[in-house]
Amino acid sequence: MIRKDSPLRTLYKIIKMDYMIGGLAAVGAGFFTNPLEVVKTRMQLQGELTAKGQYTVHYKNIFSASYMIAKHDGILSLQAGLVPALWFQLVLNGARLGTYQILTDHGYTTDKNGKIVFYKSVIAGGVCGVLGAYAGSPLYLVKTHLQAQAAQEISFGHQHNHEGTWKAFKNIYNAQGIKGLFRGSTAALPRAFVGSTAQLTSFDYCKEWLIKYTMFQNSPLLTTFSASMIGGISISICMTPFDLVSTRMYNQGTDASGRGLLYNSYLDCVRKIWKSEGFLGFYKGIGPSYFRLGPHTVLCLVFWDELKELHKKITNK
Repeated sequence: MIRKDSPLRTLYKIIKMDYMIGGLAAVGAGFFTNPLEVVKTRMQLQGELTAKGQYTVHYKNIFSASYMIAKHDGILSLQAGLVPALWFQLVLNGARLGTYQILTDHGYTTDKNGKIVFYKSVIAGGVCGVLGAYAGSPLYLVKTHLQAQAAQEISFGHQHNHEGTWKAFKNIYNAQGIKGLFRGSTAALPRAFVGSTAQLTSFDYCKEWLIKYTMFQNSPLLTTFSASMIGGISISICMTPFDLVSTRMYNQGTDASGRGLLYNSYLDCVRKIWKSEGFLGFYKGIGPSYFRLGPHTVLCLVFWDELKELHKKITNK
């Protein structure tokens, strides 16, 4: 039994609050950016393993894709997969941002003078992202399946035809067990490491630079906003190829034994995309990817900083 005033209980409260702040910040951002995630997923699956010019292009850009989805699937389809997407954000970023904050608070990303050390920040951000992504992998799997579902006229990739979040989990579990729910998780790990470290490292460095040169001395919110904009650009450029491979791996159909119908492994997926679609194939959907990741990063990191400040004010009263 842990005493109410024990150090362990105090540590537990701190960790719980850090995880809660990180998770809530991402959920708030995810609600607004989920339609762009739907568009991005559809564009990443468009022309899967088919050379350019050999398939009908239904999704030309963000606006075209949004219109086609609303026209054929209904406007509410732009929020497809919202429930598992928000739960994924809660799990992913609760673990990722919460753990990163704890490491930062204990000086694991800085030197003795409190300055950010590049390799420490990269490792911390990446490892925290991997932990969160693996924990939330089943939610990401279901989210991808639901967002990929489309009317026959505009569909690409395997169509799982789930009737909702709960039934999707039930169908996958009944067919393949726990292992099936974590299918594709190996593809999420490189994506999470690269994306998380690109976002958090660039955010921290930019924020440190803005504070050092007093660019927005009287506006902490503008400092966070500017730094998160840089973080959004960084994560979009670095993560898009890994994100595309992850989407393909998660969405592919499986045989009776649970093996993928298109890709045997992560490297097999990379090889086939390169061979069929070329280098630019890895950057399909980069437009909506940035317009989703940019605002998502800004909203998530701004919410994160503001919630941390609010928590400090409450606890210091």
